[in-house]
Amino acid sequence: MIMQVIDGTDMVFGRLASQIAKKILLGEEVYLINAEKIVIKGDPKQIRERYLEKRGLKNKGTPERSPVWPKVPHMLVKRMIRGMLPRKTKRGLAALRRLMVYTGNPKNLKTSLEIEGADFDGVSRHITIQELCRNIGYTG
Repeated sequence: MIMQVIDGTDMVFGRLASQIAKKILLGEEVYLINAEKIVIKGDPKQIRERYLEKRGLKNKGTPERSPVWPKVPHMLVKRMIRGMLPRKTKRGLAALRRLMVYTGNPKNLKTSLEIEGADFDGVSRHITIQELCRNIGYTG
């Protein structure tokens, strides 16, 4: 089994996630480090609003207190990548088990793979996963 280590620092989430989904479906084991530094492009206010709706914190009265949409950065990234997989099949479940997502780099892993086309230009409007998680209630 091939093991790939990807550093999420200043990577655009959608492009990064689609490439990771393809790799784990093909049988590779992927470790994603620095998940809190991944960038979501777009208007930060609209992105916050969308995730507040998903967590049930907007216009519903009682907030949802389930782990359906987590607040912790690495769990949120894994949950969003899960949405790109056929997770209700054996193949999709096996693929999800091959994905390890970390906040920071706790195991001091060395980056072994660069994702083409996922680099952030630094100019566009954006929000990082860490900022998003803080806005939906993460305190860590």
